[in-house]
Amino acid sequence: MLSSYSGLALLSGTAHPALAGDISSVLEHPLCQADVGRFPDGEVNIKLSEDVRGKDVFIIQPTCPPVNENLVELLALIDCCKRSSVGRITAVMPYFGYARKDRKDEGRVPITAKLVADCLVTAGVDRVIAMDLHAPQIQGFFNVPVDHLYAKPVFRDRFKHLDRETTVVVAPDAGGIKMARAYATMLGMTFAIIDKRRMGPDEVVSEHLIGDVDGKDVIIVDDLIATAGTIVDAARRCREHGAKGVTLAATHGVFAGPALDRLAVAEVDCVIVTDSVRPLANYPDSIELLSVAPLLAEAIHRIHVCRSVSSLFVD
Repeated sequence: MLSSYSGLALLSGTAHPALAGDISSVLEHPLCQADVGRFPDGEVNIKLSEDVRGKDVFIIQPTCPPVNENLVELLALIDCCKRSSVGRITAVMPYFGYARKDRKDEGRVPITAKLVADCLVTAGVDRVIAMDLHAPQIQGFFNVPVDHLYAKPVFRDRFKHLDRETTVVVAPDAGGIKMARAYATMLGMTFAIIDKRRMGPDEVVSEHLIGDVDGKDVIIVDDLIATAGTIVDAARRCREHGAKGVTLAATHGVFAGPALDRLAVAEVDCVIVTDSVRPLANYPDSIELLSVAPLLAEAIHRIHVCRSVSSLFVD
């Protein structure tokens, strides 16, 4: 089926221009010419340099650090497109910032994930593409369609050569059980679970390991690595239980605060993340990047030509 819009337009903010360029290359479609900059006082200043009237516009902008800068820039890009009479606006957000505040788990706190969803819809977005949301229920915060992709196919290609009998997939906490089970099923491996207790916003203690990792290679999977406290502590616990090798795998490598320092001294063999977040300049050699550009490009193509994308986000 052909799209009812006057054409496809790919637009990139400044959050992750390299990923936008890779998506453009996969689709063999150029990025829209736009000036995305700042006024002298830091306010966002945007001007599209070509006509996008009636087009199906995809704005590629993960809300990774600096989160507030990139979020406001995305809202301004959406408003700019809305006022340029485009046909449809899809926000391509491989990493969705503020996803950790998805519920009121204590008194006097905001539900920031809902606030961000409301801001995007109010600005004029018609559709959202996200990847491995920290909390899947965030899809329900939007009053527009959300295509929730998973990075599993990218990691499957990376891990398919591993021995199924001697490798175990590990969930670093109870919240990661569903993700670990999905990866274990996909790879034909067993899985184990770390029972952790949170001592503070960025401090956790792993207390028990449920499952057998003795003499095995383990893959600890998570949706993101922020300060690396949870996943590094999980790696330590696996080593204490006899794990032979430890690989950390996460969709979003945010690496905030002490993350890189913690990973530098952790007993891990490899850290694998995707390029959903703009890579830091000081990545150590132990960090491996996998590209999600082909997956995002396929989703964009299917949405533009009105084809099903369900096969891309089945967990």
